[in-house]
Amino acid sequence: MYSKESTIALQENTQALLKENPEILDSKESTEVLRRCLRFHEYRYYILSDPLIADGEYDQLFKLLERTEKQHPGWITKDSPTQRVAKELTANFTTVQHLVPMLSLDNSYNESDLKDFDRKARQLSGLENITYCVEPKFDGGSISLIYENNFLVRGATRGNGVAGDDITTNIRQIRSLPLSAGFSHYGLQQVEIRGEVLMNKNSFKKYNDALIEKGFPPLANPRNAASGTLRIKDPSEVRKRNLEAFVYHISDYTLQPGKEIPQELITHAGSLKLLWELGFRSPVKEMRVFEGIDDVIRYCQEFEEQRDHLPYEIDGMVIKVNDLDLQDQLGMTSHHPRWAMAFKFKARQGTSKLLNVEFQVGRTGSITPVAKIEPVYIGGVTVSSISLFNEDVIREKDLMIGDTVLVERAGDVIPYIVKSLPELRSGSEKKIAFPHSCPVCSSQLFKEEGEAVWRCINIECPAQVAERMIHYVSKDALDIRGLGEANIKKFYDLGLLKDIPGIYKLDFETIGKLEGFGAKSVEKLKEAIEQSKEQPLHRLLFALGIRFVGETTAKVLAQKVSHLLDLKNLSLEELQTLEDIGPKVAGSIVHFFSSEDNINMLKELESLGIKMNNSKKQMHDGGALEGVTFLFTGTLPTLKRSEAEAMAEAKGGKILSGVSAKLNYLVVGEDAGSKLDKAKKLNTVNIISEAEFLKMIGN
Repeated sequence: MYSKESTIALQENTQALLKENPEILDSKESTEVLRRCLRFHEYRYYILSDPLIADGEYDQLFKLLERTEKQHPGWITKDSPTQRVAKELTANFTTVQHLVPMLSLDNSYNESDLKDFDRKARQLSGLENITYCVEPKFDGGSISLIYENNFLVRGATRGNGVAGDDITTNIRQIRSLPLSAGFSHYGLQQVEIRGEVLMNKNSFKKYNDALIEKGFPPLANPRNAASGTLRIKDPSEVRKRNLEAFVYHISDYTLQPGKEIPQELITHAGSLKLLWELGFRSPVKEMRVFEGIDDVIRYCQEFEEQRDHLPYEIDGMVIKVNDLDLQDQLGMTSHHPRWAMAFKFKARQGTSKLLNVEFQVGRTGSITPVAKIEPVYIGGVTVSSISLFNEDVIREKDLMIGDTVLVERAGDVIPYIVKSLPELRSGSEKKIAFPHSCPVCSSQLFKEEGEAVWRCINIECPAQVAERMIHYVSKDALDIRGLGEANIKKFYDLGLLKDIPGIYKLDFETIGKLEGFGAKSVEKLKEAIEQSKEQPLHRLLFALGIRFVGETTAKVLAQKVSHLLDLKNLSLEELQTLEDIGPKVAGSIVHFFSSEDNINMLKELESLGIKMNNSKKQMHDGGALEGVTFLFTGTLPTLKRSEAEAMAEAKGGKILSGVSAKLNYLVVGEDAGSKLDKAKKLNTVNIISEAEFLKMIGN
């Protein structure tokens, strides 16, 4: 529909408008250019599912058009994006009409927008104060469901707002959506429900990990994963992705003959509670009802701070007039209802230009390409540097120096490049050349069969040596405060530090003469290094940086031995009998402990006072909870998760990494999420609170 030339021109116009960000446009001609840009981006979003700008950038342009047309009503055209929802649909599924159009919501990004929304609602209603219902704005794929005589008869995508794709078979794969519900108990014969399909963060990570293990590129983000899954033609593949659905609105209903409107359908909050009672996931836990807009604003701001702690992605809050009769009275425009508004959180996406790619060497010799981009403000921070992971990612995302790229900062706050935008290339872009030799020591790089990562296998490579020491002193390892990344590199460059044992032989007299190191800071550094000698064995194991040995595996290994060097006597087969240790992990452990250099390093560390006996193992033997398995999930009322785990281990208990048939006790706090759901389904796991756990261990 759009040629390469028109695509580039429209994107250039778009970026110019975004950069200038005028209050209103000053001519009919420039307004028409803006309309063309918006139509183009609607096509990219709704038809191709391949947007070229971030959602927040589209909203910025749409607001500009709204303001301009309000100031100059004579410039409004019948086909303006403000007068309709996107037109076209894909032809892959049967098109079905919604009973009630699925209109967009008007967006706000600040307090004044919400106050203006409230002012208009009060003016139109003639009321002094309005009661609002506030709930999360889920970031997934929108759906419309129809239930007739209690049974699910149809599921559809949003489509163009008037009609969508019939995806009933795929909808039936989502277990959080009941196939039948007792609507007749409330006198309801046919009900149309709005909802959002999501992939929670945990399911998204597991699915991506599985894709990467099989050599496939990972999915971009949970939102795209959810909306894309809805349109997959193989229902079994839909089922594998563990989608979830929240329903948040009853858009239409018909009553059974002789029945009256149920009390629950007088307010929006009541309708959400009704859906919850019928077995749907509606946001009743997150929902709040307030009289007046001030408390609404406070709650929205509070919720934005919590968004990263939720098990799923949200991109804002939705404010709705709670009284359903008043909703009808306020009505709607052709684009959005007058009784609802979305308060959008800070943008998590933005477009930028890829300026260069640098190659960094990690502690295991892995070569990581790092993209340097034009600084872009996303989610409250300025992003200018992004990991590209490996050579395959560069190829799969078709990245070139000079490309315009879509950048996202997800819930884990780590930014990544979603995709390049090859349609915008001018011909001046350059291919990214992956090095054949180490960028630090010039040794030839090596890639193991079945791996995506190139490595420098020179163990004396200066970059690896420094990175191993940085990991060794890190918070989750031996936690040597005052000896972070900057000081490790500084001491290494000055020749004061050359390897891990050297940490315990530092020349504090020389350090005391360096800028920024007074007597007090040197003394604190001495104390931190001495304290690290008494860290438990599992922390030392993790600190050694053995490939594939994370914190959980380190604990498993530590419980197996009485002394660290006992691990060199364990065979590949013996290691694989331990919890969660497969051939790859076992091979890495055997490789580490078969190295004479590594054994000599460990012996030197022990001679310097590092504790390598496992006193914890001796304490576990015969402990009250010997052999009992635990897993902690959610936010506990009084304990940090690490504190609770330590208490269980002190009594001989064992901490598992996930819910399985081997788990005895799941200790749950607030926002327990998918682990709790899985434990309930197993029916073999004891689900207890923090208080019950503390009673169990006699505390």
